[in-house]
Amino acid sequence: MSRTALRGAALLAAALAVTSCSSGSGSGDSGAADASSTGTASGAFPVTVATAFGDITVPEEPQRVVALGWGDAETALALGVQPVGASDWLGFGGEGVGPWAEGSYDEAPEIIETLEPSYEAIAALQPDLILDTKSPATEDRFDKLNAIAPTISQPADADPYLTSPADQLEMIGQALGRSEQATALQDDVDQAFTDAAAAHPEFDGTSVAVAAYSSEGFAAYVRGDTRVDFMEQLGFTPKPEIQALATESFTVPISEEQLPLLDAGLTVAFPIFVDAAQITGNPLWQAVPSVQAGHAVVLDDATLSNAFSLGSPQSIRYALDSAVPLFADALS
Repeated sequence: MSRTALRGAALLAAALAVTSCSSGSGSGDSGAADASSTGTASGAFPVTVATAFGDITVPEEPQRVVALGWGDAETALALGVQPVGASDWLGFGGEGVGPWAEGSYDEAPEIIETLEPSYEAIAALQPDLILDTKSPATEDRFDKLNAIAPTISQPADADPYLTSPADQLEMIGQALGRSEQATALQDDVDQAFTDAAAAHPEFDGTSVAVAAYSSEGFAAYVRGDTRVDFMEQLGFTPKPEIQALATESFTVPISEEQLPLLDAGLTVAFPIFVDAAQITGNPLWQAVPSVQAGHAVVLDDATLSNAFSLGSPQSIRYALDSAVPLFADALS
């Protein structure tokens, strides 16, 4: 797929666009500390991780990790490992992580471009492990990265960008020798969803439509996407009429004439690099029955919409704390 097509698909599909992301400087910091982790790996090395491009062996506990995939850096941080290089998919700036993960680094990582990373900059960081579990997932990208260091790509059954948060955490935990910590962290996340769902029985079985609006227009998300998975774990049911339009992509374009498709028990939408008023001020949006009934939530806070989209353990907890009350209010 061409660079232009990738960028367009990303905009429609969850702020995967890289127009706001920074490029790496192309030179590593030879004076940087070698250790990229805090604590001790619990797993014995070598470890082998099954990926879409075959089994990848990590011979010893990684000391210099480069995290390139969507959410990979925050997932590594959640396991106590500080990448020396990372990609900033959502254009956070600074250390390339959301506010829920700020303060996790002792030393800021080298920021690496997202769709077109500088392989020279990555090699200069002298990594002994590269994480790329949620990315364009092309064989060319994998081959170039794996020539630098063992590279953990997406699972064999996952399409580009569609590695689930649970699989991402499991794979990264394996590669870092921290499977026990990853399992415990996943249990905590699952329990948080269970508690939120139990506190809101009105979510159970309620149909939901999740959409975004960008300069390209509206798009709705389908199963396999992090945001839809988030809603399903709360008990919501994706609207079947939207799901019926699903292709290999995790979004379907929705023309303004098709906006009634977004009518559901709960409709959730958020802007991507545009003002939320372009959603709320649209007369056709206002005419959607669920919007008229007050059963719609527009995530106009960029921090919350980013947390809802990212799928890292830290961002999920932030989104549960901040978004669930909005959903409940819309259904009350």
